[in-house]
Amino acid sequence: MAAQRREAAQQARDAVRRAKEQQKLDQERYLAARQQEAVAKTNLIETQVRTLDEILTNVLTLAPLTFAQLKSVPKVTPFQPGTLVTPLRAPDWDAFAPPPPRALGRVFGGATRYARQVAEAQAKHDVAMAQHAVDESARKHALAVARAQYDQGVAAERARVAKLNERLAARQKDFTGGVPEAVEWFVCSVLERSRYPQEFPRTFQVAYRPENRDVVVEYELPPQQVVPTLRGYKYVKTRDALDAIARSETEVKQRYKLLIARVALRTLHEIFSTTPPEVVEAIVFNGRVSTIDRATGKPARPHLLSVSAERGIFQDLVLAAVDPAACLVRLNALVSPNPFDMEAVEPFIEFDLRRFRFMDDLDVVSGLDGRKNLLELTPYEFEHLVKDLFVAMGAEAWNTFPSKDGGVDAVAVSKHLAFGGVCFIQAKRYTGVVGLEAVHALTGVMADHNATTGVLVTTSWFGRASEQFAGRNRITLINGAELKDLLKKHLNLDVIPGTTPPRRLRASDNTQTGRPGPTQ
Repeated sequence: MAAQRREAAQQARDAVRRAKEQQKLDQERYLAARQQEAVAKTNLIETQVRTLDEILTNVLTLAPLTFAQLKSVPKVTPFQPGTLVTPLRAPDWDAFAPPPPRALGRVFGGATRYARQVAEAQAKHDVAMAQHAVDESARKHALAVARAQYDQGVAAERARVAKLNERLAARQKDFTGGVPEAVEWFVCSVLERSRYPQEFPRTFQVAYRPENRDVVVEYELPPQQVVPTLRGYKYVKTRDALDAIARSETEVKQRYKLLIARVALRTLHEIFSTTPPEVVEAIVFNGRVSTIDRATGKPARPHLLSVSAERGIFQDLVLAAVDPAACLVRLNALVSPNPFDMEAVEPFIEFDLRRFRFMDDLDVVSGLDGRKNLLELTPYEFEHLVKDLFVAMGAEAWNTFPSKDGGVDAVAVSKHLAFGGVCFIQAKRYTGVVGLEAVHALTGVMADHNATTGVLVTTSWFGRASEQFAGRNRITLINGAELKDLLKKHLNLDVIPGTTPPRRLRASDNTQTGRPGPTQ
């Protein structure tokens, strides 16, 4: 009995020990699982950050999109007739034939009976064979119908694809010739196929200006929320809790600034790498973001970034090694000083991104309808019209300011609260490209009178050198197409701006030979 009690006590102690060991093992497994959970959440955040860091570099080695890759391929599946392809099995005579009589049966009249049975079986077999012939003919007919329908579908699919590829070939020809619609379509195709994280917006507008051979892109930048505000998680054993590790506000803001810079550089790279220099010589990238104005609570879309890049300068960059923010500085980009806080880079005038070109029939229709041709106005009338436009757009005060440089028409001075200073608006009734000298002259007038900003309005168009110089010197340029749009929008005037710019205009204003001069 004593031995049994000792054995029972030992078993009880062993059971308690095993339970404690199991409890300890379970606890260790639980702690390891919680620790692993913290690591997994941290790894997910690090992956998100790494993806943002590689937004630019991960596309540099990709093959550029070509028209050949855009060609459609017929979607043809193999012909699947199912059981129709298998011939029906003919009736087997053995299934109909009666068993032959035995020797004794033949003695007692079995031969006659067998002959009768064979004849009956033969008749049934003949009927079955006839039905088989009918069924087999129906199968072959159904197979032929199915094959014809399949062939018809294949032919229709190939015809559809051939038509698409014929249209693509026409677009490629127009693209090579610098036709705006074709260039815009192809650039949109390039941007649509650019793979970004799912939470990134996929909204953009594209316009092509053949007279300057540049692409203008209005791009929706990712919201600030795409930058993780957490660095990771750690498991606190004493509280059995996963504590979030916050990323510093300074780092979040810096990462967002670098992110929008990478998006801009990536877009420039994707367009330059897929277009030839004879079609696209420069790209203007304007980055906006959709947000809520903290002051009004209303939706807002401030510009955070604007850059104009020449192909030669951009292709000289080693994008895999650049600091994105410093690279934009080198490209003379206009970047919000605090993009995370939605501090806008706002031009004096904001345009909807439309077709920055003239209609091909402007010269033809001129004088054939009741629309006002701006080139037929006197210089005074044109200046007065521009003054009325800016008053309608919200200018606070106007005073006529006579030009002092002999070549610049100063129309008005406007106090604009956004700049806290004076803005000179000057008008040029030109039939050809507005040269760099006109922009230089406006800069001189601005300097003489301490103007904060300037606006140069023309009935024609500007060259690339003029646009680049204006962008560096706080001058907004309004070409004839944009002027037409503004007059319609703010004064409800449908006008003919002037003339059609050439399809091919070299990059520099100073290389123009035999260009038409101003009309005034």
